[in-house]
Amino acid sequence: MTTEIKVPALGESVSEATVASWLKKPGDAVQTDETLVELETDKVTLEVNAPVSGILGDYSASEGDTVKMGDLLGVIEEGASAAASSSTQAKKEAEPEPKTEATPDASSMPAASALKSNSAHDKLAPSVAKLASEQNITVSQVQGTGKDGRVLKGDLLAFSARGSAGGNASHTLGATAPQIALDLSSVAPAPQRARTPQDSPREERVKMTRLRKTIATRLKEAQNTAAMLTTFNEVDMTNVMAARKHYQEHFVKKHGVKLGFMSFFVKAALVALKEIPAVNAEIDGEDLVYKNHYDIGVAVSTPNGLVVPVIRDADRLGFSDVEKTIADLGVRARDGKLAMQELMGGTFTVTNGGTFGSLMSTPILNPPQSGILGMHKIQERPMVINGEIKVRPMMYLALSYDHRIIDGREAVTFLVRVKECIENPERILFDI
Repeated sequence: MTTEIKVPALGESVSEATVASWLKKPGDAVQTDETLVELETDKVTLEVNAPVSGILGDYSASEGDTVKMGDLLGVIEEGASAAASSSTQAKKEAEPEPKTEATPDASSMPAASALKSNSAHDKLAPSVAKLASEQNITVSQVQGTGKDGRVLKGDLLAFSARGSAGGNASHTLGATAPQIALDLSSVAPAPQRARTPQDSPREERVKMTRLRKTIATRLKEAQNTAAMLTTFNEVDMTNVMAARKHYQEHFVKKHGVKLGFMSFFVKAALVALKEIPAVNAEIDGEDLVYKNHYDIGVAVSTPNGLVVPVIRDADRLGFSDVEKTIADLGVRARDGKLAMQELMGGTFTVTNGGTFGSLMSTPILNPPQSGILGMHKIQERPMVINGEIKVRPMMYLALSYDHRIIDGREAVTFLVRVKECIENPERILFDI
C-alpha cells in the first residue's frame, strides 16, 4: 500500500514554501513520525514527518523546489520496512570482516570522515553534512538537539559561534538572551561564500533564501507605504544601571534569570503606549485600529536575517516574566523551536542595535505596526548636571513612526515618557 507525503498547512498568510533538505533518501526505511523533509517558509522551517512506517519512494519535489499546501512531496511503501531491514541485515552478515588497519589520529581526520565518528551523529541531512565539511567541524563534538540526538544545522552553527567567541556565550537582547548564532534550527542557512583560490572569479551569484526575500520585500513595503519619520532623544542610564547592580544577585537567586536592560525598556514603552495609544495602533484601509492589548515584538538579528518574536500581553508581566520570556524566545530562536504564531501579531517593536556597537540609527517599521523603538550603545559622555559637568552613561533613543497616524507631538511625547521612565525607574513601578 502506498501512502502519500504532502505539504501540510503552512500557517496564516503563508502560501508556499521551499524544500530545504531531505533527511532520508529513496529506499530508506522510515518509521512513523520520523522527520523526512524540512520546508523553509517566509518565517520558520517546518518538519514533515512520516505518516506511516515503510520504505521511502522517489521524491516528487527536490531540494530547492517551491511547493504549496497539499502538493505531493513523495510516497511511502507501507509494510516494506521489515523486509528491507532483514535484507539489509543479511547483506551485512554476508560481507567479510574488513581488515584491521591502524586508526589515524583524530586530529588528522578530514571533516568529511569525522561525520561518521559517532553513532549518535551517523544520520545527517545533506545540508548539515555539507555545512560541517565547509566549516571543518567534527560532528562527534557537537551536541545534537534533533530527534534521537540528530545534529541539526542550528547545532553546527551554534557550536561554530561558541568556538569563535572563545566558548563564551554573548548576548543579543541586552543582558538577557544569548546572541543567536544563525539558525532557526532547520531554516536553510544563508548562502556562505566559500574560500576560493586567487585565480577564481571575483564575484559569485547565490540565490536568496526565502526568509531573506521576505525581509527585503517587507522592509521595502514599509518604506513605500508608510510616511515614516524618526525622532531622537538621549537617556541617562545611571539609575537603571545602579538598580541592576544593586538587585542583580537577589533577582537571579529568586527568578533564575538575569535582570537586563531590555525589560526596563519594554516596561517603559508600555507606560508610554498607554498614554499615547496611536503608537500602538495601525491603519487598515481607511480605518484606524487602536489596540487595547500590548504584544511587544523584540527584534532579533541572526545571520539568516531579522526575526521578531512577540511577547504576548507584556503589560500583564512583571520584570522577571519579561526577562524569562525574552531569554526563552532567544534560546528557541537559536534552536529553531519558534512556532509561526510566535512571530506574528505584534503591536509595537523594540530593537537593540547597541549590542552590535551602533551609536545611532533609524529603525524601519515592522508593518503593519506604526512605531518601533531603537536602543543603542551605552557610552560615557560629559553632561551638564545642575550647572556642573559630570560623566554619565548615555544612550541615544530613536522612535521611527508612521506619520499618517502619529503626529510629531505624540511621537516626541512618547519618547520623552520612555526617557523619564528609564531615568526614574520608580515611574514604571507606579505606572506614572
